[in-house]
Amino acid sequence: MAITLHKGDLPAGLSFGASVAVDTETMGLNPARDPLCLVQLSAGDGNAHLVQLDRNSYNAPNLKALMADKAVLKIFHFARFDVAMMKRYLGTVTTPVYCTKIASKLVRTYTDRHGLKDLARETVNVDMSKAQQSSDWGAQTLTEAQLAYAASDVLHLHAIKAVLDGMLAREGRTELAKACFGFLPVRAELDLLGWPEEDIFAH
Repeated sequence: MAITLHKGDLPAGLSFGASVAVDTETMGLNPARDPLCLVQLSAGDGNAHLVQLDRNSYNAPNLKALMADKAVLKIFHFARFDVAMMKRYLGTVTTPVYCTKIASKLVRTYTDRHGLKDLARETVNVDMSKAQQSSDWGAQTLTEAQLAYAASDVLHLHAIKAVLDGMLAREGRTELAKACFGFLPVRAELDLLGWPEEDIFAH
């Protein structure tokens, strides 16, 4: 496994193929208040690329182009938050999207444990550490522990997706999942515009 840290943006010409696993680290969970600090990516090849963003400019044209590239599927866990953060700080609509948390909720109806740690343990037999989840991602120099934690969040998403895809097909819910994934950029926009909790489809 190799972890490569990039300052400011992805290098030009770096390719992730047809799909890329993506995650973000922020200073908190409020998109209006808490800056986007780090974006992690993996092609599913056991390697991770981490982009430590310049929070003064968020000038990352290569990263923005990748997130908006309709030919590359972006795989997230809880995409709703990450897609909103990309829109808020990078100004990009991230599409197309696959969310392992939504897929899990659609097929693992026998449990209420849909966090990445529980999902990874069941689907790919990987025990992930969450020790660095709440740490200072805005620090100028990230620790080795932070880098390892950030990388772990994307290194297994392709394998988890493969298991969930099989379960979605088995339960006849593949098309339903695709429809949910397609709505995610809109759901993220609603979050940013002030409808984070209200169900606008309710009476």
